[in-house]
Amino acid sequence: MPKKKNQSKKQPKKASGANGRQAKAYQHPIPSRNAILEYLDDAGSPQKLEAVLAKFSLKGQRMRGLLVDRLDAMVRAGQIIQNRRNEYCLTQKLALITGRVSGHKDGFGFVITDDDSDDIYLSAREMRPLFDGDRVAVKIVGTDRRGKPEGDVVEILERGTREVAGKFIRERGIGVVIPDNPKNSHRILIGKGDSAGAKAGQIVVVEILDFPSKDSQATGRILKIIGAPDQSGIATEIALHSHAIPTEWPKAVLLQADNFGNAVPSAAKKGRMDLRSLDLVTIDGADARDFDDAVYCEPSGKGWRLLVAIADVAHYVEINTPLDKEAERRGTSVYFPDRVVPMLPEVLSNGLCSLNPKVDRLCMVCDMQIDASGNVVSSNFAEGVMRSKARLTYGEVNAFLLGDTKSIPEFLHTTIRHLHDLYQGFSKARRRRGAIELDLPQIKFELDEEGVIKNIHTAPRNDAHRLIEECMITANVAAAGFLRKHRIPGLYRVHAKPDPERFDELRLYLLTLGLKVPHSEHVQAKQFAKLLLDVKDRPDSSTISMQMLRSLKHAEYTPDNIGHFGLALEAYAHFTSPIRRYPDLLVHRAIGHIVRGGKAGKYNYDRQTMVRLGVITSAYERRAEEATRDVEAWLKCQYMQQRVGDVYSGVVTGVTNFGLFVQISELMIDGLVHVTNLPNDYYQYDRNKQQLVGERTGQRYRLGEEMEVLVQQVDMETRRIDFRLAQPPAPQGAK
Repeated sequence: MPKKKNQSKKQPKKASGANGRQAKAYQHPIPSRNAILEYLDDAGSPQKLEAVLAKFSLKGQRMRGLLVDRLDAMVRAGQIIQNRRNEYCLTQKLALITGRVSGHKDGFGFVITDDDSDDIYLSAREMRPLFDGDRVAVKIVGTDRRGKPEGDVVEILERGTREVAGKFIRERGIGVVIPDNPKNSHRILIGKGDSAGAKAGQIVVVEILDFPSKDSQATGRILKIIGAPDQSGIATEIALHSHAIPTEWPKAVLLQADNFGNAVPSAAKKGRMDLRSLDLVTIDGADARDFDDAVYCEPSGKGWRLLVAIADVAHYVEINTPLDKEAERRGTSVYFPDRVVPMLPEVLSNGLCSLNPKVDRLCMVCDMQIDASGNVVSSNFAEGVMRSKARLTYGEVNAFLLGDTKSIPEFLHTTIRHLHDLYQGFSKARRRRGAIELDLPQIKFELDEEGVIKNIHTAPRNDAHRLIEECMITANVAAAGFLRKHRIPGLYRVHAKPDPERFDELRLYLLTLGLKVPHSEHVQAKQFAKLLLDVKDRPDSSTISMQMLRSLKHAEYTPDNIGHFGLALEAYAHFTSPIRRYPDLLVHRAIGHIVRGGKAGKYNYDRQTMVRLGVITSAYERRAEEATRDVEAWLKCQYMQQRVGDVYSGVVTGVTNFGLFVQISELMIDGLVHVTNLPNDYYQYDRNKQQLVGERTGQRYRLGEEMEVLVQQVDMETRRIDFRLAQPPAPQGAK
């Protein structure tokens, strides 16, 4: 047994280097994807598996199985499809577009395309056999009322949902599960003997036995009873199943992770840049358990030398291994108030990859020279070995910067002061280029051992947060520059200009406040930043900031660099968190390939693969955000349920024709003041001025207005909080 363990520890060295991995992966004569695509193109018609086997002279069950695996991967990637006659067809020949389904609560849906082109609308009729997350091939059949492409489903390539969380009910004696995720509008029928003793009203997990068709409903079997809708500690469990977030580790993944042991072997450190003598430190939140990044700064000439050392996850998670496939399937770690669902097993995420203090760790280091104005003069990447000198928290570092010299070890005082001096330069450079600064506080949930919410409070950002953020942004910019310089396929973190329709709505509102706002076609990040600066002392500044944030598009991952609007950067990539984000791991692989002497043309990935990975990692990021948002909404409702009748100060954050959305300022909890809870009148909705106006009284309720609200009702099932005005407003008179 000891001999086997020693051999496993040598595995990372054996597999190091892209060429070694590639040779290992293709030691059997399985044709490449390109070779298969060329064959199908030359054949000129769909081909059965036997024809592909014969073409490439593959014999035996082992070769057959390996080829099927390759073909299945190409189907999942949308390069080919398998038709009803079990023939393989070129997607492009059939004029089909592949992608992943995103459902809508009203029954229709969209296909998020693999090639990152415009989303394709699917009518409610086309959505009948589909669940949110399914992969499909569609044919464009026209355009919808907004001019967007509309499609018909030709093939369902892969089911994205096998288990669903929802509420179990009985209708006329028949068991039904209503999915908790509103993106899945299907009701799932539960047959006799498949209810597992669930009672009406309970939240359950159901396994899909028969997927729906255009003529029949889905059927399922209850696997687990989570509990009653208002039961404590079940919010995360519901979200995990509702959003199909993987939680179980395949055996092959755990075996591979365990084989690395708990210490870095000496052989793995050879040939690396030795950083162990430097005072590299990690600075994170007090509750952090995985440490991706460490920083070090020292004066250099008239500026500084900054080192950002990032955990070398790519050394352990090699391409096409069980660990890699599972990391791709998860896409990101998901952080809930009561637990973390990591992208990598804890033996790596909290152990061997984590930059824990006072132990040797492998890293990828970005070594930068910064001038006195905060501009990067040069940057270099290298594989390194480091030893973190301390695990510091944001609170400790901020306390030190405010004068508490005992909050961190004395030997680190100089390093932290250098980092703070550098931050001042970065901050000036950020303002010069016009990056948008939305310094919104974070909401923190305090739970007891049973998952019951004890308290909610906000944690404002401080200079320690901003210091680390600027160091990470600078390293990410350097990584993006490296990808561009070497023309190697990688994922950029891009952020497009604001959505024109949303921005025009925002613009009309801001103009009514007397603010100067550019047209949506000409808006620049600098102008956004100036607006935020202009309104920072207004009582409604937080509301204006939130409205501006809502007008922005969501940042995404793609190999096509279009820059980052919010940060006012020409190129940006995520490099600094490979433990918890798959796109960062991909960037590490690209950089490592070049650093080890590889050529871009010999890299394991091509652009088409990166397009696909960009689409799915962006989708997994949104999935994680939606799941955590669901849990936070549930906890907020549970917290407010005990405070019905209490009065709070709030601000109007949204105006609609049916009422006002009000946020309790101290808790960042939103609720609705329905028009029926306003003083008796007929109210007209003024969209441009974002206000409700009473016809008889002239009473106005505006976006950004402060008001006292009373908690009237909390509905745990819909996660909705209703407010009413704590006191009637003073008469304004008709205007």
